[in-house]
Amino acid sequence: MLFTLLNATSLVNVEQVVDKLITWGVETGKDILGAILIYVIGRFIIRQIMRLVANILERRKFESSVQTFLKSLLSILLNLVLAFAIISKLGVETTSLAALLASAGVAIGMALSGNLSNFAGGLVILVFKPFKVGDFIDGPDGVSGTVKEIQIFHTILAMLDDRIIYVPNGVLSSNAITNYSRQQMRRAEWTFGVEYGEDYERVKAVLERIIAADDRILKTPEPFIALSSLSASSVDIKVRAWAKVSDYWDVYFDMNRVVYETFNKEGIGFPFPQLTVHQAKD
Repeated sequence: MLFTLLNATSLVNVEQVVDKLITWGVETGKDILGAILIYVIGRFIIRQIMRLVANILERRKFESSVQTFLKSLLSILLNLVLAFAIISKLGVETTSLAALLASAGVAIGMALSGNLSNFAGGLVILVFKPFKVGDFIDGPDGVSGTVKEIQIFHTILAMLDDRIIYVPNGVLSSNAITNYSRQQMRRAEWTFGVEYGEDYERVKAVLERIIAADDRILKTPEPFIALSSLSASSVDIKVRAWAKVSDYWDVYFDMNRVVYETFNKEGIGFPFPQLTVHQAKD
């Protein structure tokens, strides 16, 4: 009789455990399915919002740099809201989680102070606009290239050899930047050395003829030619001329080539290092 009662009690306990497991599984399954549903719908809504914002920014003709920055920031914020919604659906207490994140944020903020400065630098770049997408700039540490994107923490540059480099916004906002695209014109400068004994006026006339033959070189401001220095082995002639920013490099390299070819045809000698040795008499 006792054995029968024990078996009955055990069966009741097993049934209760199974019922609890089934109930827990059903509730947990509902929460997981709800979380998945929230994720799928949330991602769809985020994509629609991002597309809508992109269209608004495009219609209002915001600069590309501002558009990329705002879209990156909005994407992060929307995905954070989605993450909190999913966590809440899974039964995690978001209030305590928020408090935990706030206290952890202080420590993380101190550890990531560099990234915070990069974020602030990005805001400075967007507000004061030292450069924009499409500009060619020289940055610190010899970094130079065309601005492709201005993101929250970094600015993406395409270098002349088509490498892509990510420069922290904090560095760009707190150091000297040379923007070659801000003005419509850019001055090119050359120093051509000729041998001692060459007629300066003749050399100047040849250079003037070369400059006049290149339509890309602007007539205003007027090109400048002058004897700049008497070096150890050469007479150095300084040439300065203005061109459109888009023509700058073509004009610069073509001038070197044309001067070399023309000087050779005209018999104007290029110098080379020389050393005069005086022999002492016995």
